[in-house]
Amino acid sequence: MPNSLGNHAIVLGAGMAGLAAAQVLSKYFSKVTILERDVLSGDPLPRSGTPQASHAHALLAGGLRALQSLFPDFERDLLSAGAVQTCAGKEIRLERPGFDPFPSRDLGFEIFFMSRPLLESVTRRRVQENPNIEIRTRHRATEIVASADGLRVEAVRCETDEGGTIKIDAEFVVEATGRGSLTLQLLDRLGLEKPRETEIGIDQAYSTTIVERPRDPETSWTGVMVLPSAPASSRGGFLFPIEKQQWIVSIGGNHGDAPPGDMEGFLDFVKSFRTSTIYDALKSARPTAGIVRFRLPASTRRHYENLESFPAGLLTTGDALCRFNPVFGQGMSVAAREAVVLDGLLQDGVPMDQLAQQFFAAVQPTIETPWGVAQSDFVYPDTRGVRPTDFEQRMQYNIALTKLAAEDFEVHKLLAEVQHLLKPQSALREPALAKRVMALAEA
Repeated sequence: MPNSLGNHAIVLGAGMAGLAAAQVLSKYFSKVTILERDVLSGDPLPRSGTPQASHAHALLAGGLRALQSLFPDFERDLLSAGAVQTCAGKEIRLERPGFDPFPSRDLGFEIFFMSRPLLESVTRRRVQENPNIEIRTRHRATEIVASADGLRVEAVRCETDEGGTIKIDAEFVVEATGRGSLTLQLLDRLGLEKPRETEIGIDQAYSTTIVERPRDPETSWTGVMVLPSAPASSRGGFLFPIEKQQWIVSIGGNHGDAPPGDMEGFLDFVKSFRTSTIYDALKSARPTAGIVRFRLPASTRRHYENLESFPAGLLTTGDALCRFNPVFGQGMSVAAREAVVLDGLLQDGVPMDQLAQQFFAAVQPTIETPWGVAQSDFVYPDTRGVRPTDFEQRMQYNIALTKLAAEDFEVHKLLAEVQHLLKPQSALREPALAKRVMALAEA
């Protein structure tokens, strides 16, 4: 390959972060191997390596555009597989305190809804079209191996489905396993500083089921988002259209307010929402799947960007870098955008011994916007972690901004573009807009 940086790169994990990273690396390495501990079905099915995969997911517009840049005609593939295309701001009914519903408007861009397994399956098929990418299933990575001088990585050890351990040489390794534990273990062995971690402890718990979606709906919407009446209650839920004429319904709460795992309790939990929209849609719907549950103790951000020393030829991405409250639907989109950042750095010819530091710095703007959203969980008194010193001012600003967005189409569109990672968080603090927001906040 004319642009080859080496013979072999290894990606740990075949989730969305790993698949996107492998697609990028295939342009620069003669061979890319993805090591995945699970068996990967040809059909879009949940798997143990992604325990959250059975729950409602959102692919934000920014994430969709990132994947479209990595996989041309990706939107076409999603539609062919059964994903549901909707108009942002118009077809998903948004119910939030004080706005039940929020004004419905065509915001000028499209978003897609589908199950996480379907999205992963479509992405995996596109990756497998690359002749220089190999996915090895039933290979559980156990160690990232550094060179004798500790300055760079040179291999990965893994356990195979036959029970043995093998060592696979590589000039470059990306850990996209979610937990990121192998990178932390390597730093420990090398006596290097590990990244500082910031946590927002929320004890998020949610339950999900799938039901048939009416072919002749009596409503103007195709899905519903009910945001909680914080801080009085953390209960909320999402009803999204997915493939096979179905709705996926995820409901949840924080700090011990966990929804039940039986259908009767599930419906009772939904009935307790501030509005009855989801309950009215569900009470006569026919379930097509059982109820699955998931818990997340905390949103966690690892500050790799502050490390002074890091082995060359190694990166972490996706949840291994920053894991967000899944209620906000940001993780997959952030991972896809991180892959695009990596692609840009490699195109620019950043030297291997400088790549990690530049990558970790370059992805911070991508992480900053969704992390700012995650910090809104500090509205609950029981949330653990260090609350930003200006938290109350931020909340007042956001409340006023929401009121202004309800009145003004352009502000509504801008707010949605930031939420969908199409524009930076700083766009909401531009002087002219900030002046209008502050005037409303002080009124």
